[in-house]
Amino acid sequence: MQQLQHAARALGWHGHLIPDVEVLGAKFTAVVRIRQDVHRWRSHHGWGPELNPSWFRSWAEPSEHDHVPVPAVDLLGALVPVAHPRFALRACGTLLTLAPCAVVLPSQQPYRPLRMLELDYYGVGAVNVAENGLAELVIAPEDRTAEFGSSLFGRWLLEVLYSRLLEHPQLTENA
Repeated sequence: MQQLQHAARALGWHGHLIPDVEVLGAKFTAVVRIRQDVHRWRSHHGWGPELNPSWFRSWAEPSEHDHVPVPAVDLLGALVPVAHPRFALRACGTLLTLAPCAVVLPSQQPYRPLRMLELDYYGVGAVNVAENGLAELVIAPEDRTAEFGSSLFGRWLLEVLYSRLLEHPQLTENA
């Protein structure tokens, strides 16, 4: 987990790490930032995380928009440890629709310019992390979420991440 924290810092993602998130056939560590004002409001009004995905169908109905909670977290990015750059596109492919995605590589990985060019083309970031924790940003990830638009799934995922963050109350206090 410490290597992922170093990777997040190298990427400039200042938030809380939520490990072992599994969605869309991918497993990753989410980097989230709590929206303190929204969290306080939702806590005060008893509006905890809404984890039932079918409940979000109301979001698609214009008459129900006032019944959908404002997200209490922002998803800054997804970190996916991979053993080799050739696994990066498969690891980040579907996650790019939700947030910027970066693979975390062991520092001894040899650079293949064409492989790195391909990652850069698709907007996948890459960070090398040494065993001593030194992290080197190789490719900055791009935020391609605007190209895909918002989705019920993405909105539900924010609620799941909010729920996971609330499992550790010390993270939501004065964040």
